[in-house]
Amino acid sequence: MEVVTEITNIEFGKMINAAANALKDNADKINKLNVFPVPDGDTGTNMTLSMASGAEYERDEMDTKLGVLAQATSKGLLMGARGNSGVILSQIFRGFAHAVKDQETLSARSFADGLMGGAETAYKAVMKPTEGTILTVIREAASAANQVAKKSDDVVIVAQAAYEAAEKALATTPDLLPVLKEVGVVDSGGQGLVIVLEAFFAVLSGQEVNHQAVDNAGLEAMIKEMHNTGVQGELNPASIEYGYCTEMMVDLGIGTTFENEFDYETFYNYLAELGDSLLVINDDEVVKVHVHTEHPGQVFEWGLKYGSLRKTKVDNMRNQQAEAAEAANQARREESKQINAEPIEMAVIAVASGNGVSELFKSSGANLVIDGSQAPSTADIVAAIEKSGASNVIILPNDSNIFMAADQAKQIADVPVEIIKSRTIQQGLTALLVGFNPDADLAENTETMTEAMTEVKSGSVTVSVRDTTLNGLEIHSGDAIGIFDSNIVVAEPQANIDQAAVSLMHKMLDDESEIITIIYGAESSQAQAEKLAEAINEIDDELEVEIHDGGQPLYPLFISVE
Repeated sequence: MEVVTEITNIEFGKMINAAANALKDNADKINKLNVFPVPDGDTGTNMTLSMASGAEYERDEMDTKLGVLAQATSKGLLMGARGNSGVILSQIFRGFAHAVKDQETLSARSFADGLMGGAETAYKAVMKPTEGTILTVIREAASAANQVAKKSDDVVIVAQAAYEAAEKALATTPDLLPVLKEVGVVDSGGQGLVIVLEAFFAVLSGQEVNHQAVDNAGLEAMIKEMHNTGVQGELNPASIEYGYCTEMMVDLGIGTTFENEFDYETFYNYLAELGDSLLVINDDEVVKVHVHTEHPGQVFEWGLKYGSLRKTKVDNMRNQQAEAAEAANQARREESKQINAEPIEMAVIAVASGNGVSELFKSSGANLVIDGSQAPSTADIVAAIEKSGASNVIILPNDSNIFMAADQAKQIADVPVEIIKSRTIQQGLTALLVGFNPDADLAENTETMTEAMTEVKSGSVTVSVRDTTLNGLEIHSGDAIGIFDSNIVVAEPQANIDQAAVSLMHKMLDDESEIITIIYGAESSQAQAEKLAEAINEIDDELEVEIHDGGQPLYPLFISVE
């Protein structure tokens, strides 16, 4: 095999895109490795979205120096980081980028140095590093790469050493972290990193991998920009010359209508006659088209001559412009109100999913609620901080998996930010209702809110997505499970939510319990919540029970005990 002594901007771009695609292809596999068998185990999804953001930033960077491209990838991962696994992945690339910041290309030595820098930075980013996690995997991968780079200048051999060492380290994670051994899985974040390093090795060794980026967020942004350019300033919808924003994706050379071999110039020139704002992007298998035209049907007919239509889309821009004009007028009215309003001294930003839960936070004093149905990225949290317009900001993550992204946002934000480390919706609501004082300063609110949330017990009921054994409790796929302060303590067969909820209450209630709050979700009902309230009163008729419609997905019941 020919010795490869450097990684250029071309190889690096392929490596990053291949890693993003590999994570996407394996997201479900990684998700299933989560220790808790709950339906929102999303390590794979979070790592996929984080890496996709890094790949987008890398593609958008015009400089070809490896140090600059690595920095762009790192910035994209940071801004797109979701969940703790995504943040740690971003820290690995941050350390990598710092180590190679002055490099034009990467040698075997500098590639290994980048991995060593990634491991060091990742460990520093975690307050209490735990072995048997993604940290173990990156450390062992970097160490192996470092040793091989001392003897070889072949980047392929170094990449192979890193990947193989990562695989071996991943296999040891259950021996290092007892809970993994009990459940019978390897670390999910570590598995994600192995997939990234495998993609790197595959690209460098010339294996067939998917490193194309035809249908991606960067291209969608480009199309959106062209669309906006085509209609900007056209306040009168009737003045738009080409009224239909038309998009299609064609799988080339297949299908019953295929008759023309693809030639870019011929394909492009015909479409150019049909309208403006034309964009044609292709590789060997797919062509993607965006054009503003009066004849969408002719665009699609042209595509059919070259293959099979995979995706089509038509938007009436005249209608859109009329709506946009009204929205712009409304925005100006709202902006005028904000300018005339007094600046906000302190804002509380909560993360929550479910319309009812969001309204509970707003009615309790939260200024903004970030949708938590998918773990928000660092950029999402930064955007909310900026949108609040406040001089000081408090964040309620309401999920431990959001802590690290919130901390990254805190470091980026231009105003002082404090994070109340609420692990549950119940803790967040209690911290806000009991501990928040709009007239107090940031430090005082942080102290009182943190103290207040310790006074509530949090419970939830959902359905297990797989078989497992956890803390000695045998759990089967489809069981209704009750979670008490981050531990699964109840498992009832046949998705018996009602029985699981009652069993959970017996675990949560004690002589000091006074108020129980039931928040029922999208998969539950008022009647089910009332049935639980009756069961609680049978346990202790002096308890006060409140019921709210939360509308939260995946969790039929949230329960708090104070």
